[in-house]
Amino acid sequence: MATYKIVQVGDPVLRQRARELTRDEIGSPYIQDLIVRMRDTMRDAPGVGLAAPQIGEPLQLAVIEDPPALHAGLTPEQLAERERAAVPFHVLINPRLQPEGSEVVLAYEGCLSFSAFMMVVPRWRSVRVEALDEHGDPFVKVASGWYARILQHEIDHLRGIVCCDRMEPRTLTTHDNHMRHWRGIPIDDVRATLGPMPAD
Repeated sequence: MATYKIVQVGDPVLRQRARELTRDEIGSPYIQDLIVRMRDTMRDAPGVGLAAPQIGEPLQLAVIEDPPALHAGLTPEQLAERERAAVPFHVLINPRLQPEGSEVVLAYEGCLSFSAFMMVVPRWRSVRVEALDEHGDPFVKVASGWYARILQHEIDHLRGIVCCDRMEPRTLTTHDNHMRHWRGIPIDDVRATLGPMPAD
């Protein structure tokens, strides 16, 4: 299995707006191989999504998959709270995203390009995405809950946005400290404990 090294925050490629792919490019052996290797890299990490800029390619291409195996450490109550269900593997090319409604949800996120850290990020609860698949065929996804969060996170990468740009700064934590201090605590309680940014 051939995998890529995942680019980390600070690399300029993560701050570029990725370029769109043409239909001819989508069908090329290079892009088809890139999709397979991105899938394998995402699974190896493991993660639930990977955008091309995260492997150094400024292209509007992302892969997504949230298999049941990644839910193993969560209780049914936690899965329900996150509105998290299995998402089969699929590809997004040249995506366009719009919120569905105005509801925003706060939750901890991690990022393969911000390794070993987590942070609370506000996201639209429901979104509509129009994109092309790996064959260049158009499709529409309407998603809510955790799947909507994944879509927003990965499409942000294609716009040069990393989750730390949208985070509540005082919630930034290492993964280990999240597990030790904050896992399972409602976000409102986390925010109340951390308090507002101190005044000068």
